[in-house]
Amino acid sequence: MPAARSSTRRHAWTRLPDDELLKLRFRDLKLTLRGSALERRLKRIYTELEKRGIQFKPHMWLAEEWFSPDGVPGIAVPFYLAHPRLEKLERQMMKQVEGGNANWLMRILRHEAGHAVDSAYRLRRRSAWRDVFGPASLPYPDRYKARPGSRRYVHHLGEWYAQSHPTEDFAETFAVWLKPNSDWRRSYQSWPAYHKLQFVEELMAEVRGVTPSVRGRAHIEPLGDNARTLGDHYRLKLARYRKYRASAADQLLLRVFVTHAQIKTKTKARAGTLLRGSRREIVVAVARETGVDHYSVYQILRLTIERAERLKLCVRGSRRETLRNVRWMLARLVRLYGQSATPHLTL
Repeated sequence: MPAARSSTRRHAWTRLPDDELLKLRFRDLKLTLRGSALERRLKRIYTELEKRGIQFKPHMWLAEEWFSPDGVPGIAVPFYLAHPRLEKLERQMMKQVEGGNANWLMRILRHEAGHAVDSAYRLRRRSAWRDVFGPASLPYPDRYKARPGSRRYVHHLGEWYAQSHPTEDFAETFAVWLKPNSDWRRSYQSWPAYHKLQFVEELMAEVRGVTPSVRGRAHIEPLGDNARTLGDHYRLKLARYRKYRASAADQLLLRVFVTHAQIKTKTKARAGTLLRGSRREIVVAVARETGVDHYSVYQILRLTIERAERLKLCVRGSRRETLRNVRWMLARLVRLYGQSATPHLTL
């Protein structure tokens, strides 16, 4: 894109190798949102809000991670999305770029816009909001025990994120409601979550055309004030995610499949392809073995497929043997979800 090429010429650090780039401080990057793809995506959010009659426009700033602070009607976006060279570094360090494609980015932005709308109109203070989603004052958990079979929550970002906290439940529900041409009335019509979507629609009708109560434009932990080096940032980030890579879910996957790099032959059967093609027989077998309903087993299989693709896993051995191992693995995961806090199948 022209904006990206212009930005590349403007910053001398784009030509640095990774080891030198990691020595730079965030504030020395001199990053800006102006003219970036992020700015264009934010304008899309504005358009989606305007079409719903919502006057509020959340502001955006660059930070180390995604977040929307309580009481601040804006969205902090990770620095690496502001420049393709930094996206490349993020992929090299973390093996993925969260929000790295247009669809994924818009899904996250709609979720964060939900938090910003909540802050702007002080929605969580309403008794009706608390009746539907629960008290926002509940402690925010480091981990949470998901109920894969529950239909009281919408599915948006994955990993049953709406179940983690009332504020996330609202943000996920808002994102489903906000998406252009959303078919939530049909998709969720038989779910208890349907009344949450209806409530969001009624709530947004109440604030339609109303000036927000909170209009501050504060930037929390902005990149321009950050003296931390990129190297320090990634050392901390990798330490946080180390437990995820060593999670029980990943260990089970790696007992059944192998990584792309471990396969020496030119023909490499992808684990995700096998799982998708055999999902019906897998779900039926595991549901029968565990006594868990088909819907819940399917949801866990869906996350397993996503994680297998992120790890670039491939099939080893015969299809028959692999499927037998897959059924064993999925049964373990089903029990794991039912007995303990949510394993992180995605980072």
